[in-house]
Amino acid sequence: MKNPIKEWARRLSVLALTATAAMMSCTSVSTAAPDYNQIGKQFSLVLQNAHFSRARFSRNMYEKFLESYLQQVDPQRLYFTQEDVQHLRSRYADSFGDYLLAGETTTLATELYSEFSTRALRHIAQAEQILRSYSKEMPTFDSDRTTPRVRRRLPRAANSAALDQTWRDMVDDMVLTEVIRRENVARLAAEQGKPDPNADELPVPEKLQARIRRQRNEVQEADTEHMVSVLLNAVARSYDPHSDYMSAREEQRFKDAIRASIVGIGAQLREDDDGSTRIEGIVKGGPAARNGQLSLGDRIVAVDTDNSGNWVDIMYMSIDKVVDLIRGQKGVSVKMRVISSSGEQKEVTIVRDEVPMSESLASAKIVDIHRPGQEPYRVGILTLPSFYIDLDNGDVRCAADVRRLLRRMTAEGVRGLVVDLRFNGGGSLDEVRKMVGFFTGAGPVVQVRDYRGHVERLTVSGRQIFSGDMVVITNRLSASASEIFAGAMADYGRAVIVGDETTYGKGTVQVPRSLSDFMPFISSREGCGMIKITVQKFYRINGASTQLRGVPSDIVLPMVTAALPLGESEMDNAMPYDEIAPAGRYVRNPRIARIMPELLRRSNVRVAEDADLQYTRWYVDYRRKITEENTDSLNRAVRQAENARLRERERAYTDERRERYARMAEEDARNITVYRLTLEDVDKETLPEATNDDSDSYMESAEDPEAALTDDVDYPSTLDPILRESINIVTDMMELP
Repeated sequence: MKNPIKEWARRLSVLALTATAAMMSCTSVSTAAPDYNQIGKQFSLVLQNAHFSRARFSRNMYEKFLESYLQQVDPQRLYFTQEDVQHLRSRYADSFGDYLLAGETTTLATELYSEFSTRALRHIAQAEQILRSYSKEMPTFDSDRTTPRVRRRLPRAANSAALDQTWRDMVDDMVLTEVIRRENVARLAAEQGKPDPNADELPVPEKLQARIRRQRNEVQEADTEHMVSVLLNAVARSYDPHSDYMSAREEQRFKDAIRASIVGIGAQLREDDDGSTRIEGIVKGGPAARNGQLSLGDRIVAVDTDNSGNWVDIMYMSIDKVVDLIRGQKGVSVKMRVISSSGEQKEVTIVRDEVPMSESLASAKIVDIHRPGQEPYRVGILTLPSFYIDLDNGDVRCAADVRRLLRRMTAEGVRGLVVDLRFNGGGSLDEVRKMVGFFTGAGPVVQVRDYRGHVERLTVSGRQIFSGDMVVITNRLSASASEIFAGAMADYGRAVIVGDETTYGKGTVQVPRSLSDFMPFISSREGCGMIKITVQKFYRINGASTQLRGVPSDIVLPMVTAALPLGESEMDNAMPYDEIAPAGRYVRNPRIARIMPELLRRSNVRVAEDADLQYTRWYVDYRRKITEENTDSLNRAVRQAENARLRERERAYTDERRERYARMAEEDARNITVYRLTLEDVDKETLPEATNDDSDSYMESAEDPEAALTDDVDYPSTLDPILRESINIVTDMMELP
């Protein structure tokens, strides 16, 4: 594994960019025009009558709807001034919801989006004009000006003049950031005697103009479906952060995400600065790989979505729009115009097919530990990226996959287990309910309460599969179903919870409902999409809600996610924390509470001596300070000096790690053996040894020439520092009476 800080930062960025780097996906959307006016009306009725709060539409709610809409389209306060907001309040604050109930959803969606797009295009044009002037003469960046890093919680600009200055500052920040980045890359290349990978890039102003042009296109490309989706989402999220409206396209993406497989071509895409869409990865064994005509680095410039001869130019098109054009039904072909890395132009036709997202499926490892003078230990690691389920066919289920992995680990003599739920955002409540029983046996798992106060205790039957010692790893992005699992393990005294101070804090239950079921008989049911609505809150079996507070860790470890403002408490309109009575008929094992002081003492000693975890602790403190200050300097010398300080610290850390990792690798070769246990391996007679390349085995990915300059070193034994410490905690549990 690479530098732990950079690896987890990459994981965070992947989560943030899931929508913009998605693999080609799913079933086709009907071409019949949906009746958005009726959709908006039925959506409004269902929301009022089914949401946990039962809040009725009112003037106070209408003001919230408008604020939520502005937050949806302008989260960084870049388009609307305080004067603009006052204008919109005077026009819509008394009537926002009336449009929906009166069947005028399209009118309202179009009017509001027009207000947004007019302002957005004006400021995008301003940015383009500034960048064109910089093509003639770059600024010196020698002033004392600063600009906020994040504007979400800041007051809006008072007027147009103030907002114009905000955009000038933002453009200067973009330019200076790109200039500094190129300087750093060029310096690293020169130090290593390698060619500068940025040598052939567009000049900085032109490159940023290309990015701005894509922003312009995204604003201009919006169709009625998008406008209505933004509007209805704003209304839903005025009730709580997790109620949503999903258009027909978004509904299919949701189903794909929760079932951990998709229908498409099996290629990972990213936006390229020249306006095209670049092939960044190809899934091994997927449709594109079997076809053999696409290569890493190829650039798509046009798409014929159904191979009918109707070509669409996708230059500077948003990645979501490109995805919508390429995706379609299983067995139907899509044709693409492609420019290869050598400049050759070609047309590629690929038949769409099912593509398993192997990285999203449950997997495991078995670790043999032989410490001098001690008995050997065999520990398992179960990694769960999500609690997935196929909502349409039921063929893919997380619990069934975990059962197979656990039975193999039990057959292999695993005595201790680490369950890794980092970055697991949740999934199916029923799947997590079943899974808790694998470790506790029959009994209550979670409690749910509806708007009437009626409490239902969800239980599980069946026998326990694994009875050994357990650690559950969580972080601030472990949410929902992950919190149910971690909370149940804690309440039963079944596992030690380690990780961030607490989990995400999402303690609400959403139910997806197709709006076509609520449409009047004479109305079109095509393309209605669905509403995902909060109908219950869930509670641990000890009676505590996970809402806002999450599930606290027994042992807090330094984690990169602690550096970022994450969690339910950061969300607008989050529901409150509360408690109910504990569930009956469960028994808490007192052993963990009894040995916890000694477990904590031993872990604290190791963490204090672990250079990687101490570096993470420094990084978290540094990032928190940066977040609190929320200021970027627009002075080139100041930015260069700060980069130099960080670069020197990183260099010293890399040099230290190179020597230390070499020693660790030698010790691990004597004392540790790690075996890979994926769903493909589970029935093999002999399990293969794990390697650092296993995480990339499902996809061929394009090389990053800049990453090759970082002079990074692999963390030994396919285990990151958090996993290593978690294994140590499990073995401590196995040693203690």
